[in-house]
Order: sequence, then structure tokens, then C-alpha cells
Amino acid sequence: MINQFGRKGEDIAAEYLKAKGYKILHRNFRTPVGEADIIVSDNDVLVFVEVKARTGRSFGEPFEAVDFRKQGKIRKIALYYLKLHKFEKQVRFDVVSIVSRNGDHDIRHIMEAF
Repeated sequence: MINQFGRKGEDIAAEYLKAKGYKILHRNFRTPVGEADIIVSDNDVLVFVEVKARTGRSFGEPFEAVDFRKQGKIRKIALYYLKLHKFEKQVRFDVVSIVSRNGDHDIRHIMEAF
């Protein structure tokens, strides 16, 4: 279950992506393997977006939490999604890293993160 701060981070990321012209297809897409934070369409590319939000950098950048294990899980979620929807599209994996402090948001969008 996602906490309130995590939900706010996903809201910020979704608004950011919409402003950049991405079409939001799903948020919090649940599978037996796990959950995809945001799935968007970037023209003909299906993009699975992992969102990491923090209130500071004392434990490093938020995107650094998307380790090899987490990447593998997201890939499995993507395979499940593609099979379920019978898609044969190009897929990309992005990370939106957000540091929020005092109402300001430092957003870093890493395309093709893995």
C-alpha cells in the first residue's frame, strides 16, 4: 500500500509527464508480480515509469533506489501488461526522481533508465 507522500510524488510525476506531452494510460497498475507506478504512451512507445520521491538527499538521490532487483520486477510487470493487452509495442523504462522540500519539487526525468 502506498503512503500519502508516495501518492503525492506520483501525482507530481503524472502532472509533469502530462505537461511534457505523454498520455497517461494507467496509474498504480497492479499485477500478481507487483505494481507499475505510471504507464504512459510516448507516441508509439509504451513507457513504464517508476516514481521515487524523497524529502531530501541524505540517503542519496531518489532514483538510486531503483536497483537491479527493482528493475527486474518492473520488467516482469511490463511483460505481464504486454501479454494481458496483447500489445506488440516498443517499450521503455523511465524513472522520475523527485526531491520535495517546502513545497518546491526538484524533478529529474531519466529516460531509458534501464
